[in-house]
Amino acid sequence: MLPDLLNADLALTALMHAADLPWLASPLPGVERRPLFRIGGEKARATSLVRYAPGSHFSAHLHPGGEEFLVLQGVFEDERGRYPAGSYVRNPPGSSHTPGASEGCMIFVRLQQFHPEDSEQVIARLPQAGDQLLFANAHEQVHCKHLQPGAPLLHVNPRGLECLVLQGSLASKNFNLHPLSWLRLPPGAPLQATAGPLGARLWLKEASPTLGL
Repeated sequence: MLPDLLNADLALTALMHAADLPWLASPLPGVERRPLFRIGGEKARATSLVRYAPGSHFSAHLHPGGEEFLVLQGVFEDERGRYPAGSYVRNPPGSSHTPGASEGCMIFVRLQQFHPEDSEQVIARLPQAGDQLLFANAHEQVHCKHLQPGAPLLHVNPRGLECLVLQGSLASKNFNLHPLSWLRLPPGAPLQATAGPLGARLWLKEASPTLGL
């Protein structure tokens, strides 16, 4: 059963090693979740990993507060198209779809966390190497960042920050992150760390404090 409140105090640092969490069943067969952040019941403001078994799907639903997701494995599908691993998608507030995965997939997804003025739909691809700005507006920036082995990382973080490790590792005196580790830092808490021996590939979001990060 999913908790109604998880890492709900947005003024505190939150860290979840998602690869170590159990998969929890959703209301629909073949769709499972690993919650990272939640405020609310089944229709929550939430950040999660979601896994679709081959041939599974979720019923049609509306995203009143928007949805953004990153396809980590397999191919995610809805009536607009197919999104292979490495796809980054933003569906703005008021959008709807019927998602599924004929071949199976896993996604990292954030629900109901858009700024109310954000109405842009975005489909982008993560780069194979190097850094890339995936999305930016007045309220937030979303990046894919690559670090070489042993490279330092410093974000002063005036607005708030989320980080998902996609590959490699990242370490500081306070934490050790590995693939699928998720970190949320409140505004003013700098991210200062060093990439591990295999380097690191990161999804990073810098967001305005009005989003509650």
